[in-house]
Amino acid sequence: MRSYNAHLKVLVTGGAGFLGSHLIDRLIARGDDVVCVDNYFTGGKRNVAHLLGHPRFELIRHDVTFPLYIEVDHIYNLACPASPVHYQHDPVQTTKTSVHGAINMLGLAKRVKARIFQASTSEVYGDPVVHPQVESYWGNVNPIGPRSCYDEGKRCAETLFFDYHRQHRLDIRVARIFNTYGPRMHPNDGRVVSNFITQALRGDDITIFGDGMQTRSFCYVDDLIDGMIRFMDLPSGPDGQPGEPGPINLGNPVEFTMLELAQTVIRLTNSSSQLVFMPLPTDDPLQRKPDITLAQNKLGWTPSISLEAGLQKTIAYFSDN
Repeated sequence: MRSYNAHLKVLVTGGAGFLGSHLIDRLIARGDDVVCVDNYFTGGKRNVAHLLGHPRFELIRHDVTFPLYIEVDHIYNLACPASPVHYQHDPVQTTKTSVHGAINMLGLAKRVKARIFQASTSEVYGDPVVHPQVESYWGNVNPIGPRSCYDEGKRCAETLFFDYHRQHRLDIRVARIFNTYGPRMHPNDGRVVSNFITQALRGDDITIFGDGMQTRSFCYVDDLIDGMIRFMDLPSGPDGQPGEPGPINLGNPVEFTMLELAQTVIRLTNSSSQLVFMPLPTDDPLQRKPDITLAQNKLGWTPSISLEAGLQKTIAYFSDN
């Protein structure tokens, strides 16, 4: 296997999605050859259309619940619907994507001796009773609720990654990704940033679930991609031994209430939208904030883009599309 900072052939599953397409842009820009795999359940060709015909980019339509045979150096496993609207649409397929997809990608990594990254999620912490969330916290997850297909699917994927790491000495990197936003978000994905922006741009009422005091921490996509690549590029241990497996939290530790987010979006869009309050969905976490001490110490990574600056870029994207 080539050294971590050499010219690489990289597979990105879920590569036509929001995060995947931004990741591929960064990998192509630094000189890697990239194979994008997506079944277009939530991703779209338009996110990678600007790369079609690029000599170092290849696009394959494929569902990761089926095996894939390809020669690569690095694998970023991002395939899975990530918003409640999409992952609850077909919960069985969501779980299969997380679990079968992990098995298939780990099997591929084992066969070709590739380093593999798992895009896990802050949802593994459930509705946390530890705040902010540290990687050593085991979480508070309902295993049979309407969100469980995603939460437990991602938790099982982490189990598989660490079992392959221990049993087969696979070089894994598991990142727990907190709320991320930016251009190329799906306008109807049901996530709070895209919801608020599209409602504000149309002048519709902005829907706030609960009393608006529940919190989230929002990371702009460029910051997140930087953290992902820094994590993946950490060198292996001595004598080619597996490197730092994680899990490592990646997210912005600045916490905002839903009410603060809605008011900021209204101000930045000069919208006449009014706030409307609705009942809180089942198992919706009341607070979410990453402790990023590990990412700061091991990756030298801290998000640098403020919520207001990131929202301005995101609003501009939604205004033009």
